[in-house]
Amino acid sequence: MHALSTTKSGSIECHQYQPDHPRFITLTYQDNPEFLPRPTLRATQIENWQLQRKRLVLSEFYKEHHQAAPVNFPTDIAGLEAIAFTDKEMLRANQRIHPPFGSYLATSLENVIRLHRTSGTTGQAMNLALSAADTQLQAHIAGRSQAAAGLGSRDIVIHCLNYQMWMGGLTDHLGLETTGAVVVPFGVGDSERLVQTILDVGINAISCTPSYPARLEQVIQKKFAGLKPKDLGLRKGFMGGEAGLDDLTFRHRLEETWGMRVMNSNYGVSDVLCNFAGQCTEQNDLHFLALDVIFPELVNPDSLERLPWETDREGELVLTNLYKECQPLVRFRTGDLVRLTSTEICLCGRTAPRFRVIGRIDDMVTVRGVNVFPSTLSSAVHSQIELNGQYRVRLRKPPPYDQLPLEVELAKGVSNSNLVSKDLTQAIGKALRITVDLTLLKPGTLFRPDGKTQRVIKEYES
Repeated sequence: MHALSTTKSGSIECHQYQPDHPRFITLTYQDNPEFLPRPTLRATQIENWQLQRKRLVLSEFYKEHHQAAPVNFPTDIAGLEAIAFTDKEMLRANQRIHPPFGSYLATSLENVIRLHRTSGTTGQAMNLALSAADTQLQAHIAGRSQAAAGLGSRDIVIHCLNYQMWMGGLTDHLGLETTGAVVVPFGVGDSERLVQTILDVGINAISCTPSYPARLEQVIQKKFAGLKPKDLGLRKGFMGGEAGLDDLTFRHRLEETWGMRVMNSNYGVSDVLCNFAGQCTEQNDLHFLALDVIFPELVNPDSLERLPWETDREGELVLTNLYKECQPLVRFRTGDLVRLTSTEICLCGRTAPRFRVIGRIDDMVTVRGVNVFPSTLSSAVHSQIELNGQYRVRLRKPPPYDQLPLEVELAKGVSNSNLVSKDLTQAIGKALRITVDLTLLKPGTLFRPDGKTQRVIKEYES
């Protein structure tokens, strides 16, 4: 059983009745924690963790994973450093043995009301369980990110993420609705109808991946003679699910082509929380907008040593659910390498720290000791006016690598020549500080998917 209520202070409470405990457990998440003084927020974190650790008694996974857990988990989140990490491979293995949700499901099956599934592109597809309380929490937190980025009740936003099983479709849709905007549930595919719908309805905002507008540009060019992307009337773009927007050259190119302000408004980790970070209208970095329900840490991805939470520090993001009914995770290694860019109060008034995603650790390619991420590749490729910004890294053999095999598309009107190839190879190699094996392609050669674009393709794994 679940019940949501709003307190006089503006926080939201979720009362969860547990048969094993003859009382209601009340977890609290603040309505606007990103503006709270840090001591107040810290008190909420500790309060929620003390209640969440009691829920973990129902998790057979953590009973097995930590001999002293979960009843002996530290009462203060400061003590989480003593607990071993959880990673994706552990969860995959656990779901194979305990289908469909794994033994880390910390509630009964009767409380599960929705199942999402990951794509399985990097391994076994994962089943994600949500209770009624979880679904409302996910929507509420996602709404913080979209609202911070400027979406509101005067907007009509068309949502173009995959609704078929993937959490980004329905869950992000509900988050968009919490801002008061009119949400058009379009999904992916049939891009020609999408363009016509935008024109017919007078839609002014789009929610999609950063690579999707390139696909729409192709459709407009082929199917709508004389129409330019700016003619659609889109003024706001709310994007996420991929790297790229930290590259200001790429962002500006999108804004110039479409005539809209592009916002990085949707960062999340599906296993933990679908969307919990986004930029505000004052700057380009991501605000961490869920500190009342998630406890973040930075660790060295090699030594796993916890790193100080301070400006300019880089490390792998590790997350602990302080509030979650189904499948709560403790010290989950996200695989995302991030850089904290500021812990000071923002111009928007938010006390929430800001960060940038450097890239996925498993997307990192090491060439003669130099680590290369898609985000740095994007910046190097977009800096060359002879290219249109589309690129892929196609790895045909396992590491080590002496040079980076990079496929790029030429800009419209640029002809392929030995001189162009030589100049671009030298320029990109110099920017990345590595040797590049460059392949120049005609515009439109590389496939533009409706969903996420895979920039690093490890052919040797398939």
